[in-house]
Amino acid sequence: MPLYMDIHTVDTDEFSAEDVVKAHMEDLAIQDNFGVKQLKYWVNEQAKTIFCLMEGPDKDACNQVHLQSHGNTACNIIEVADNEYNLFMGQGSHVNDLATTNSGELDPGYRTILLTNMVSFKRKNQSLRAEVMQVIAEHNGVIVREPDHQTMATFMYANDAISCGASLKEMFKVENKTLEYNLAIVSGRPVDEDGDAFFKETKNKVNGLCALGLNSMLYLDKETITLSDKELSDQNDKRSVFTVLDNDDFRFSTHLSEIIQDNYIRSDFSTTELFASLGFSKSQASRKIKSLTGMSPNQLIQESRLLSALSTMGNSQKTIAEIGYDSGFNSPTYFTRVFKKRFGVSPTDFSLKLA
Repeated sequence: MPLYMDIHTVDTDEFSAEDVVKAHMEDLAIQDNFGVKQLKYWVNEQAKTIFCLMEGPDKDACNQVHLQSHGNTACNIIEVADNEYNLFMGQGSHVNDLATTNSGELDPGYRTILLTNMVSFKRKNQSLRAEVMQVIAEHNGVIVREPDHQTMATFMYANDAISCGASLKEMFKVENKTLEYNLAIVSGRPVDEDGDAFFKETKNKVNGLCALGLNSMLYLDKETITLSDKELSDQNDKRSVFTVLDNDDFRFSTHLSEIIQDNYIRSDFSTTELFASLGFSKSQASRKIKSLTGMSPNQLIQESRLLSALSTMGNSQKTIAEIGYDSGFNSPTYFTRVFKKRFGVSPTDFSLKLA
């Protein structure tokens, strides 16, 4: 049967894990009536959220179990692939289906996602990725995916993710000027109150940040800091290498990333249009973009085009000219000039290294 996961948000001051345990027992008593099997559940007492994992014929049957047993229906329920669930939520243990950490504390269900975008101009990317994967494993991370120039990992503990990010920065320093990268760490929920994908909001945040160019920036959200503080480990020295983002920063970065991704392939896309789409004046937008990315608006648009070209090379039969046009450059000559100035190597030579 399909695997489903839901989220319950409880709006009451009187909320405890004991209440959820009782409700779960009521679910177990009637689940067979709906062909559902409750597998595991996570309780976050501070955020007043509950996540339930179950097998069932469909979403409605899963929701009916909650409705008929205690009336607390889910705010949202999504279908989850077995392999994705195991990658993100496979760590930890459980006591009578209640999720716990390896140390026996309640597992709140939140996970911390690290995404790094990196391109080496000196050696094969596979060699660099192998070293990155080793660092991630040393910090108890689990590799989720490795598309093109990216590596995504998930961590049960925020402190592990922060420490891993700081260690990767030190590793990247050794590569000197032959490596371009950025890295983002964001924590979030497996199921959001809206949406239909596993860790959708959290993934969107890290992907949006890493799409803003290879600017050697490390980003960290305040949710991860909050989780880190609860884990009672002093990470202040390691946090200092990150640019910390709050909710307003994320709203801006998400909007910025969406606009750039929708328009960078247009060679006539200008900063004037970018400012208008953001709803900011030129000075306001330039200041916020510089603070977030370390780049001017013009540099950001150009960087996004170059990042698109880099992602295409090695995975396409297209010519360098075609890749340049597809990435928003108005001529192959201009594309080659900009690429070589930015990375110190021509796009043709870089493609040959990938072959």
